[in-house]
Parts: sequence; structure tokens; C-alpha cells
Amino acid sequence: LYGKEIELPLAPGSFRDEGLAFVHQDLALVPDLTVVENLSIDRLAQPENPLRISWKQARREARETFGRYGLSIDPSADVGDLRPVERALLAIVRAAEGLRKSTEVAGHPGLLVLDEPTVFLPANSTEQLAALMRRITESGASVIFVSHDLTEVLEFTDRMTVLRDGRRVGTVEKTETDERGLIKMIIGRQAPVAVAGHSRAVSREPVSVSVDDLLTGLLEPLSFDVHRGEVLGVTGLAGSGYDDVLYALFGAQQADSGTMELAGVEHDLKKMTPIRATAAGIGLIPADRQHAGSVGTLTLEENVTIRLLGEQSSPFMLPRRRLRREAQRLLTEFEVRPADPQLPYAALSGGNQQKVLMAKWLALDPSLLLLDEPTQGVDVGAREQIFKLIREVAAGGAPIVCASSDYEQLAILCDRVLVFGSGRIVAELVGEEVNRDGIAERCYASLAGSGAPDVTVA
Repeated sequence: LYGKEIELPLAPGSFRDEGLAFVHQDLALVPDLTVVENLSIDRLAQPENPLRISWKQARREARETFGRYGLSIDPSADVGDLRPVERALLAIVRAAEGLRKSTEVAGHPGLLVLDEPTVFLPANSTEQLAALMRRITESGASVIFVSHDLTEVLEFTDRMTVLRDGRRVGTVEKTETDERGLIKMIIGRQAPVAVAGHSRAVSREPVSVSVDDLLTGLLEPLSFDVHRGEVLGVTGLAGSGYDDVLYALFGAQQADSGTMELAGVEHDLKKMTPIRATAAGIGLIPADRQHAGSVGTLTLEENVTIRLLGEQSSPFMLPRRRLRREAQRLLTEFEVRPADPQLPYAALSGGNQQKVLMAKWLALDPSLLLLDEPTQGVDVGAREQIFKLIREVAAGGAPIVCASSDYEQLAILCDRVLVFGSGRIVAELVGEEVNRDGIAERCYASLAGSGAPDVTVA
């Protein structure tokens, strides 16, 4: 590092002395603490004067720190109340400040490592992070940016190293390649041009799901249908309410009112719960798979078969052998790597974690599948496999609702897209209108004001 050989692994905490700083994918923030407390976490762990900390001074220093990076974040706010992009900015600023202080000891500008800092952010919220990274590199420090998002890699970085199956494939300068070239390095072959997996004709299939007057704290009363075998996309800018739809339908978020007719049965959405949703044949794969969709410390077997436990005849004795066989079958069928049922879920890559969740729900043959950012934080190879799985589910007749801020993903997957603005459906895109630029244009057009008309959805 800057000419000095450093033996790995580093001793815990010694990275600071070497001029290193890290921001991990989960950001390592404490949501119940304030911004200034999170920013001062090292000081709390080893305070110079453990009997007295001047929080007034700490808040003033925090405001000065954010000012240096061109940010405006309230030092007194609870981190749990911040927007996702603000939490990511806070984690990066904390690391950058630690780097700035450690360089005096290390004697060089330092190295900041960012591990997927944008993975849980809407696509339109990353520009602030890009500006922050530019400020850090302009100070003389170097940055390693780990990401599956090739658009961000090409935009944010100067040079790229590709890994495949744990091995280095190669390193290229930004000027030497493009997205298709990177994809070829990542998956080992030339990727096909991304096209829709269906004809985009208006569905003539019967309606499978009918939602009427769904109302939540952010959503105004809205109604829409989903046809048999249709992939319906829902999208919008951050705060538009589109991502609340899935969780209200599944009962993971309380609806104030509304009904849903599914397979000929009417459900009161105000009384919907995840248990009732699962019993009705509804499956949900949330955007935050690590905290809301799985248990990282449990094994792959336990995660992939957890939904089958309710089918057991005895609550006192689990048929371990049968569950293990079923887990092995699902892991093999869904091409999870490594397909070892006894591995902890948290040990897998993002793409393989997502395939485990797909296997868990698809094993139940859902009557309605709800997907929130289904390829978030996965590599292009896994993305291709997940697209294939989604198309196969739709081809089998199941209706699918997919919420995403990735307009290209929606254009590839969806037959129809509903665009939200201020808690309402402001546009319905069908046929040739379902393309990346068209979706993006309608999303940003929703900023024109609340005067946009409501859309009656077929």
C-alpha cells in the first residue's frame, strides 16, 4: 500500500493505522442512534475522556464535516429516520473522515473501499454518492468501488478489474471497454442484446387479480387488475409510493382500506397479514433480502424449506431427511452455487441468495408473485437466470407484480408498467411504450406537479 507491504489478514482495528477505510454493503450504522452518535462511534468506543463528551461540540463538528462534503444532514436526527441515500452518504462520510485522520499516522493519502454502497438505493439517488466520491479522490485518496451495477462502474471509475468464480479475469481501462465488453468478461461469453421475453401485445388473458380502492398512508385510493400470466411493473421516483403496493397486498404494511380478489376469493386488505397472504398463495420477495426475506444465520436448507414447515403433520417432529432432500432438489434445480444445504445463507453471493428466495417461494406454486427489485445487487449472470425464472413463472399462468426503479429491467420483464407520482397512478404504459426511455420520461414527468391526472387502469 503506497509502497509498503502489508501482511494479510490485518489485525482487528489496525486498518486505521495503515490508512484504510471501509464502507460495507450493510453500512454498519446503528439506526437507534443519532447521526452525530454514528459519526462519533469510534470516539464512543474509545473516548479520550470517558466521563465527558461534549455533544454540543460534536454536533457543531458534524455540521462542519458535512459542509466540507457539500451535504446537509441533521446531526440530531435518528439514523433510522433518514432516507436510504442519506444513510449511505453518512456511512461514506464517516469512513472518509476516519481516512483523513488516519493519513497523518500512515503518511499517505489513504485508500477507501466501498462495497456495494448503492445496492439498496433507487437508481435516481446515486448522483450524490458519485459527487461525494469525486470530492474524496480530489483530496488525493484512492477508492476501490465494488459493484454489480455496470452503469455505475463505467460512470464512477477509471479502471476496472473483473472477477469470476473467485478468480481475476482481467483489468481494463475505462476507455478500453463498454458495458457489453464488461458483461462478456463477467459471464465468459458475449451477452445477447436485452430484449423483452414476450410480444408486448395487450393481454387477452382473463383477470387473475383485481385490486380495488387500496389506500395506505402514502397511497391515495387506487385500483388495478393483473391478468393471468402477466408481468405488471410498478415504478416511480423515490417517495412516489409505488413500492408500498407490494407490501400492502402481502400484509407486511397495514392498508387503511381496500379489497383484492384473487382466484375468485375476495380479501380485505385492511385485515391482510403475511400469514393470510401466504395461505392465499401469495409470495413476496422483498428488496432487502438479507433482513426482510431470509435469516442469514440459518442454513440454505432451513431458509429454502421454511415455508414448507406449516405443511408438516406434527409440530413436534420435523422430517429432517425429507426436508434435506427437498432442499437439495431446489438448490440444484435453481442452480444455487454452491448447492450445499448446510451452508449459512449469509455466506452466499447476492445472486445466489436471490435464487434461494426464488426457490423458496416458487416451490409453493404461488397464485400471485410479488417482486421488489428482483435483481438488485446481483451480477449479470445471475440476473439473466432470474429473468428466465420470472418468465417461466408467468408462462405457467401466475400473475406477477414487479416493483423496480431499474427502468431497463422493467422494459425487459414487463408486459405493462404503471407509473406512480404522489401516491397515485399517473401513467399506464403498454405495448411499444414499455421501453427504458419511455418509463424514465413518465417517471420524471410526474415531478411536473400534483395536477397530473389520475389514470384509469384496465
